[in-house]
Amino acid sequence: MAAWLKNDMVRLRTPEPEDLELMYAMENDTELWSVGNATLPYSRYTLRAYLEQSKQDLFTERQARFVIENSKGENIGMIDLADYDPVNSRAEVCIALLSQYRKQGFATAALQLLCEYAMKKLHLHQLYAYIPEKNEESYTLFSKNNFKKSAVLKDWQRTENGFNDVILVQKLAEK
Repeated sequence: MAAWLKNDMVRLRTPEPEDLELMYAMENDTELWSVGNATLPYSRYTLRAYLEQSKQDLFTERQARFVIENSKGENIGMIDLADYDPVNSRAEVCIALLSQYRKQGFATAALQLLCEYAMKKLHLHQLYAYIPEKNEESYTLFSKNNFKKSAVLKDWQRTENGFNDVILVQKLAEK
């Protein structure tokens, strides 16, 4: 395992077939749907097919998914590079932890690893994330990791109570 994807708190690794239940739990957690674009649950069949067919090649699939493991080897969440744009050298960052592992520093540790890997190993110029304005925990996480607010997208996300604004945060590679 490359030093890029491990620190004292967490390790980021490629999903394995054994991660089906973790992915099933996370993709079908309706509380997480409000921070992403999910509108329907995923079946085990669909997720199993993804795990079997994914080449986990950022350049081919335009995304890379990682399971987040804590130092005890427990699967605690997922972190992704999504919508990879090789022409403009950027990708979106998405992160989610199982609820019992939140507010313990794991998300910060995982995000730091992913940023370092993306910018120093993959040579991406920019990482970005869309954060619902009411998700203060995510905004704090990204801010602590030097993502800067660059725009507020008005009425960007439909909710059951109407539309919410979304904050676009960006992190540029150091020159």
